[in-house]
Amino acid sequence: MFKIYQRYVVSLYLKNFFIIFCALEFFYAGVDFITNIPKLPESANLQFLYVLFNIMSALNYTLPLSIIFAMIVSKFSMIRSNELLSMYAAGITKNALILPIFCTALVLTFGYIALNFTSFAYAYEYKSNLLKYNQILSTSSDLFLKYEGKYVYFGELNPLKQEVAKVKIFNMKDNELQEIINAQKGVFVDNVWVLEDVEIVRKTKIDENVSAKIQTIKLPNMTALEKFRPKIIENAHLGQSSLSIPDAIDALIFFGTQGINVDSVKTNLYLILFFPFFAPFMVVIFYYYLPLSGRFFNLALMNFVFVFIALAGWGVLFVLGKFASSGVIAAEISIILPILLLAIFAVVLYRKNR
Repeated sequence: MFKIYQRYVVSLYLKNFFIIFCALEFFYAGVDFITNIPKLPESANLQFLYVLFNIMSALNYTLPLSIIFAMIVSKFSMIRSNELLSMYAAGITKNALILPIFCTALVLTFGYIALNFTSFAYAYEYKSNLLKYNQILSTSSDLFLKYEGKYVYFGELNPLKQEVAKVKIFNMKDNELQEIINAQKGVFVDNVWVLEDVEIVRKTKIDENVSAKIQTIKLPNMTALEKFRPKIIENAHLGQSSLSIPDAIDALIFFGTQGINVDSVKTNLYLILFFPFFAPFMVVIFYYYLPLSGRFFNLALMNFVFVFIALAGWGVLFVLGKFASSGVIAAEISIILPILLLAIFAVVLYRKNR
């Protein structure tokens, strides 16, 4: 059960977090909305959706910063009112005060990661579609890919509806074309493509006495291309790096088996899974460097310094992530290593103040 001081610290932290988070979100969305007014669709509903998707996509930037800023504001507030010094005088240790805040920051971080298991990860893509095409959905056309030794052509793909039109599958064996599967349309259901109005053109076996013959088979439907997810197809065609966690994992497996470079997909996955943890660890590190009292310090100046360091640290990690996406630096070095170093430093400070 939470103690009284823990409930107070968590409530103060969450209050400041939501105030800062909402302020950053609406500032980001408001500036973007004003900037892109001429490009927005005329429909009020689509404009509302644009703002909603913009707010969702801004979460990638505003959430980790809000987690850190909320701790800074909360602690400086407690310093000004002498609450922090009073708690220390009452026998409450530094570790006991930071632990509930760190746990709250971890819960918020895990909540953000959980969102990326859903279509929330494509909010930026939907927002961009509204600007470019005045619609949420976007279609890709004339896709030609290789999958498990087969060559696949999609005339038109809608990854959101998970539908495709005009499918051609070329089955090869020993570098020789064996059959062509034509379908008018297909739907991705239960991790497999269900093709409709199918026509199979198959070449019979050739021997010394019989010339090649063509056999045509027509079927109302059939299944094919198991685990060939629509977002993987679109990613392979357009080279996009914005993927949800399940789609990123599937893309890593798929591209790895096809011998395709997976640096951008791997970086995207690391940015979703590991990059957000810099905020909780920075919360711990900053906490141990805060002054006990404002009597001998210029609190306004110190507040500015901590905010500046937080922004600078986030900016450095963001740039390292961009370097990893372009293949300049390995994702393990530019993303995982800095987070691991922050975690080690935070643990060292925690153990030092036991």
